[in-house]
Amino acid sequence: MKVLITNDDGVQAAQLIPLIKWCRKLGDVTVFVPKYEQSGKSHSFQIKEPFEAKQVELEPGITVWTVDSTPADCVRLAVLGLGCKFNLAISGINRGFNVGTDILYSGTVAAASEAVHLGIPAIALSTTPENYPNATGELDRILAFFREKQLLRLHGFYNVNIPANPKGIRFTHQGGPYYSDDFPHIGNDLYRPVGKPVWADRQDLTLDTDAALTGYISVSPLTIDRTDWAVYGQLAAL
Repeated sequence: MKVLITNDDGVQAAQLIPLIKWCRKLGDVTVFVPKYEQSGKSHSFQIKEPFEAKQVELEPGITVWTVDSTPADCVRLAVLGLGCKFNLAISGINRGFNVGTDILYSGTVAAASEAVHLGIPAIALSTTPENYPNATGELDRILAFFREKQLLRLHGFYNVNIPANPKGIRFTHQGGPYYSDDFPHIGNDLYRPVGKPVWADRQDLTLDTDAALTGYISVSPLTIDRTDWAVYGQLAAL
């Protein structure tokens, strides 16, 4: 198996090397990651401007591509620019959950989405900042779950969120708001976004928000098709 690793936390992400080492049990690993952190950049990419991409040795035996652009561009460069072929893309492990409506903003999920768009099955992985140093310790369990349920034969795009000391694994769907922002004025015509949690526990473990935030690994099948098929069916009948 040929595995692509990317992220939105950049080449300096502390869990990048542990993830690379873990993924080597799956097969050949190639890494394309942003040169700098790209959190919240969603699916943005360059249309005309050139950007730097070069190979960097992180430690003996681990060489990665650093890309001075977005997570989506990391995938696009690897596949469209350099002609790399992959059987699986893993995006993450993100330092912060990507649940609920926050997946709209996530560079981590967007990189996985771009891989799916280019024909590569993909998994986005995220955890809490507090659990970030320990998240790779749960990957064997998640891999065993995916293999047992044959998830990648069923579908090719999953969003996985890993809490600390998980109680179990739940299949989930996208929940509601998780974080929002205030924009205090700090002078000189400047406004600073300040994040705040807005999640309200609905005690519904089918939601990725409720499952992950109450201690379960959430596994959500996603799609890049944004059509509202229920409404489309009604419109088509008019």
